[in-house]
Amino acid sequence: MDRIELYRVFVRVVDCAGFTRAADQLKLPRSTVSEAVRTLEQRLGTRLLHRTTRRVTPTQDGLLFHARCQQLIADADEAEQLFRQSPQALSGRIKLDVPGRIGRLIIAPALPGFLQMHPQIDVELGMTDRSIDLVEDGVDCALRVGPLQDSRLVARGIGQLPLINVASPAYVERHGMPMHPSQLGMHWGVLYASPGNGRVEAWEWRENGILRSQPLAGRVTVNSAEAYIACCIAGLGMIQIPAYDVRAELAAGSLLEVMPGHRADPMPMHLLFPHRRHPSQRLRVFVDWLQQVLLEVVG
Repeated sequence: MDRIELYRVFVRVVDCAGFTRAADQLKLPRSTVSEAVRTLEQRLGTRLLHRTTRRVTPTQDGLLFHARCQQLIADADEAEQLFRQSPQALSGRIKLDVPGRIGRLIIAPALPGFLQMHPQIDVELGMTDRSIDLVEDGVDCALRVGPLQDSRLVARGIGQLPLINVASPAYVERHGMPMHPSQLGMHWGVLYASPGNGRVEAWEWRENGILRSQPLAGRVTVNSAEAYIACCIAGLGMIQIPAYDVRAELAAGSLLEVMPGHRADPMPMHLLFPHRRHPSQRLRVFVDWLQQVLLEVVG
């Protein structure tokens, strides 16, 4: 194992806070990972990690060395790409995490085009609506919708996600068509609880330039977009949802837009990255492609 590879192993052990998880992510035997760290400690003449049965944490020297290793690895990756003029020459793996519906409806259908343009790049696509630790999970890039929660990450804004209000024909037949937010007290909603904090979101709309909100009565609470839409189609209440998410249902007539003049504010979209001085060229190429795909669909 060369010096840069030793650095990669050490960084992954620190990021994962353990040898076993680091070995799994690196697809190496745990013994190989442990030996790599021991080799580094012997070369440097200092202990880099505190080891317990439950957790591995860096020593003070380990923290300093970890930061330096990240820079060296980024520089090495960048250097290897300098003379690869053709996009087809870019290689390696990109680990991505995105919300489930965006992954299924937008990114997965478009992904064959990217892989065809870059036959030596592999993509590991994770889909989840909950917050994850990008460093600990070894994620290169994550797409998140809504206000940012983690200030430790590097964020790149990529546009706004328009929201609309919808209800099913069965709901409208039973409860009537809402025409104005002043009528919300007479209506039901499917309640959405944030997977991150469990908070139930209020119904929002902008009126005369002012963002207003009101809790909506509801008998069903969900914590995923799939359940949110399914319950709305079943007639259990109105929902506020990204427009792209229900295009097919609107076209088929299984959902109807309600109160189109009183929508919530669009939700910001951001790509999030771990703190790194130089993202690899393959990641920059992928991010540019991803931004274009998202803007074409959600516009």
